[in-house]
Amino acid sequence: MNVNDAITGTTILFACRQNAGRSQIAAALAKQLAPKGVTILSAGSEPADAVHPVVVEALAELGLQPDSQPKPLDPAQVKTSDWVVTMGCSEACPFFPGVHYQDWKIDDPSGRSLEEVRGIIDQIRTHVRELLDTVSQG
Repeated sequence: MNVNDAITGTTILFACRQNAGRSQIAAALAKQLAPKGVTILSAGSEPADAVHPVVVEALAELGLQPDSQPKPLDPAQVKTSDWVVTMGCSEACPFFPGVHYQDWKIDDPSGRSLEEVRGIIDQIRTHVRELLDTVSQG
C-alpha cells in the first residue's frame, strides 16, 4: 500500500481570523504538497474583503495563488473536516468530537514586507509538511 493511500478522502480545514493571509498560504501550500484525494479548505472567523496583496505577490513567486476569496468559517465545514488547523482564531473555532485540531503560532502577514511574508510562508510550509506526514501515518 502506498503511504499516501492512508490520507485519500481526508479533509483539512485551515482557519485564521481574516482568511486573508495565513490560512490562504497554508491552503495553497497544502494543495501543492498533498496527494490526490485530499480536500483542502480555508476560512476565517472574521473574513476580510480580499486576500492581502503581499500574500498574493509572495504566493505568485512560488507559482501559487490564494485558495479563494476570504470566506466565513462555517461550523458545518469544521464538523465534516478530519483536521482543523487554526492560526490566531482558535477561540472562535467550534469544537466537535472526532475532529483533530492543531493551533499553529504563526505571525499575521498583514502589514508585513514581502521579505517577512516569505519567511512566514517558509514557517507555514514546514508545518504543512509535518501535518501531512502526521495525517498519512494515521
